[in-house]
Amino acid sequence: MKKSCRTGFALVVGLMVGAMLSVSVAVYADREQGAASALPVEDLQRFTDVYMRIKRNYVTEVDDRELLDNAIQGMLSGLDPHSAYLDEQDFEDMQVGTSGEFGGLGIEVGMEDGFVKVIAPIDDTPASRAGIQAGDLIIRLDDESVRGMSLSDAVSRMRGEKGSDITLTILREGEDQPKEITITRDIIQVQSVRSEILEDGYGYVRISNFQQRTARDLVRAVEDLKDKGDLNGLVLDLRNNPGGILNGAVGVSDAFLEDGLIVYTEGRMEESQFRYQASPGDVLRGAPMVVLVNRGSASASEIVAGALQDHGRAIIMGQNTFGKGSVQTILPLTQNTGIKLTTARYYTPDGRSIQEDGIEPDIRLQDLVVQRNDDDAMDPMRLQRELQGEDLPEDEDDNGPSLAERDYGLNEALNLLKGLNIYGTR
Repeated sequence: MKKSCRTGFALVVGLMVGAMLSVSVAVYADREQGAASALPVEDLQRFTDVYMRIKRNYVTEVDDRELLDNAIQGMLSGLDPHSAYLDEQDFEDMQVGTSGEFGGLGIEVGMEDGFVKVIAPIDDTPASRAGIQAGDLIIRLDDESVRGMSLSDAVSRMRGEKGSDITLTILREGEDQPKEITITRDIIQVQSVRSEILEDGYGYVRISNFQQRTARDLVRAVEDLKDKGDLNGLVLDLRNNPGGILNGAVGVSDAFLEDGLIVYTEGRMEESQFRYQASPGDVLRGAPMVVLVNRGSASASEIVAGALQDHGRAIIMGQNTFGKGSVQTILPLTQNTGIKLTTARYYTPDGRSIQEDGIEPDIRLQDLVVQRNDDDAMDPMRLQRELQGEDLPEDEDDNGPSLAERDYGLNEALNLLKGLNIYGTR
């Protein structure tokens, strides 16, 4: 046992010193002065002391690799909610994440205070149909507490075979007691862009997340709306859109801008600094726009809202957005593992940081439910299904109020577009 501990100790010290030396060489070789930096020997000794105590005294034997993996996970998770260690399964999951089809519940999540926080449910998925909301804190998965889990572990547990159930215990703002919601897993097939005519001359486009094809699908949707008559205004709905591919956000912004900066990033590494410029051509030809956002609008959604707001191209209406404005870079460790490390932050054209603060709307709206004249509330789940483009039963489909009449935010956006046209302003 002592020999095993000594071997483990030597292994850890060798790995840690080697890693620190490699980092020191990489970081300081580029400095003009070339000044050496002392290794944090005392902190390194503290780490090895903890390692040895675990090896000697923990109730069961722990594999060296497991301890080192846990140490790496701890280092990264302590930086921010988005940096993480990627094991072989995580690498495989990353490849699936942007394909538009995957198995699970349909929730975009992050970490907050040791719990899993819902950024937004994805449209037309088991999570959205079950009533999961942006801002929900998931505290248990079935009978297991999420405290102490990594984000990747929690996501892995939420995925599973189509047709299998999982019970989420959530904390929701405004509710005193935790709430249990049982959801049946399904294959998640995400349709990124949906559109329709609200009234003569006014169009509506909903983007549920940003994929490789989103910008192209958006342009096609707007052109289809224009084929049905002149467009005097457009509502772009980014509520509960958790983000996605950066190029999708840049392409959507570019579709409505003639020129100028869309977004830029700043980080310590030169290769993490980018500037994205708009190209000539506005698919709406200057017609007024209103962009709907809420606290479930994150990342790529915030890039679009920030760019259109800074250029005065659209009025942003709704609630403060989520505030996820950081860039994660995949840095390989081996052929099948690596780390996802925050290396830069997004800034709007006017230099506003999206991280934490999010995008503040020009016109603030609260989440309200439209009421019938007889004071019976419209069914919010029916509205959600209609927003997501689901087919409604025949007795629900044609005779009731329109989509804009049911959705308070959408109705306010439509009224604003009409006012802008009346007064000839944008």
